[in-house]
Amino acid sequence: MEFGTPGEFREKLTNLVIHGNKRATAGLLSDYVEENEKIEYVGEELVLLGNNDINLGKIKITEVTICKFKDVPDRFPIAEAEGDQNADEFRAGHKRYWENLGYKIDDDTEVVLLYFDLVNQ
Repeated sequence: MEFGTPGEFREKLTNLVIHGNKRATAGLLSDYVEENEKIEYVGEELVLLGNNDINLGKIKITEVTICKFKDVPDRFPIAEAEGDQNADEFRAGHKRYWENLGYKIDDDTEVVLLYFDLVNQ
């Protein structure tokens, strides 16, 4: 599992997992489809990778939800622990992030919400 884009942003996010309380992440369902990648499942353990594919530990998926962008619940950004205090702030920041990467995001864009625990570092 890699968080964010490589570089400082990935380092920040992985530090939030290892040294903070980041216990959730979001992805676009379209990425899974385009990359022919299976959606994670509850109980799955994944290696947490930092920059340059450095193994930083292991996370275990505790919940998986697929929903429309407009339906992300307020509890998600708290678990994501990136500074957003509610779903509106999450949507504003993530829309900006994903659109900067070239995606078109609207209320009906489907997102995959993953909740996890850090099980090994």
